[in-house]
Amino acid sequence: MSTNAFLNPLLIGKAVTEALIEDLGRAGDITSQAIIPADKQAVAVIASRKVGVISGLPLAIEAFRQIDPSVKVELLVQDGDKVAPGDVVARMSGNARSILTSERVALNYLGRLSGIASMTHEFAALVAHTSAKICCTRKTTPGLRAFEKYAVRCGGGMNHRFGLDDAFLIKDNHIAVAGGIVPALRAAKAMAGHLVKIEIEVDTLAQLREVITEGADVVLLDNMGPDMLRQAVQMVGDAMLTEASGGIDRDTIKAVAETGVDMISIGALTHSAKVLDLGVDIHVGA
Repeated sequence: MSTNAFLNPLLIGKAVTEALIEDLGRAGDITSQAIIPADKQAVAVIASRKVGVISGLPLAIEAFRQIDPSVKVELLVQDGDKVAPGDVVARMSGNARSILTSERVALNYLGRLSGIASMTHEFAALVAHTSAKICCTRKTTPGLRAFEKYAVRCGGGMNHRFGLDDAFLIKDNHIAVAGGIVPALRAAKAMAGHLVKIEIEVDTLAQLREVITEGADVVLLDNMGPDMLRQAVQMVGDAMLTEASGGIDRDTIKAVAETGVDMISIGALTHSAKVLDLGVDIHVGA
C-alpha cells in the first residue's frame, strides 16, 4: 500500500450501503433474479484493462460483503499497487446472483478511486526529480471527499485540508472583504489555535511582500508562471512554505516543480481524473 494511506473503516459501511440502496431500488436485481437459479455458484475476477494504480479495494470488498457475507473475496493486489492490462485485482467465489448484484457498486468505487490514484501517480512521477509534493484540493465529489483524498495518498500524493475547519486558507475574496492582506492575517492569527496553520493566497509579488512582512505559515502562489514562481520562492526563502496552484497540468507541472516550490496543488486530481478501466469476468461453477 502507498505510504501512510489510511481510510477510516467507519466511513465505508454507510457509503456502500447508500450506493447499494441507490442501485437495488425497490425490487432489487430483477435481471439476476429472473434468469439465474438461486443456488447457482460462480467464480469471478476483477481485472484491469489499463495501466494504473489501484485504490478503493476496501469499498469493493464491502459491497460484496453487504449483499452476501458468504461470498469469498481474495485480493491479488493491495491499494497503492501498480497494475497492467490483464492483471487480476481480486477473485470472488460464491453465489452467482450475489456476485452480479454487487459488481457495479464495487467497480464504481474501485474505478473512480483507482483513476484518481493513477493520475496522482503520473503527476508525482513527473516531479520526482524535485522536492515538490503533489497535493489535492477540496474540489471533490460531494460525499466522496474522504475516499477521493485517500486515493490521492494511494497514488503517492499528499492531502491538502479536508474541510473548512482544518486550517485557515485566506483567498482573494477573503482579502477583499477583510480590507487587505494585513488585516486578514491579523484577524486569523487572533483566532487561530497554536496547532492551526494559516495559509494565504497571493497572485502578485507586491502582495507576497506584504505576506512576508506580516508572516504566515504557507503562501499560495496562484496562477504564476515559472519565472514569477522562481522569484517568489527566492523572496520567501525559509520564511514559510510555498504552494503553487492554478491550472497546472501535465505540460506545465515539471517547470513549476523546478522553480523550487514546496507543494503543487491540483484540483484536477479529484474533479477530472479518468476512471481506471476495470472489469468483472465471471465463470459459472457447479
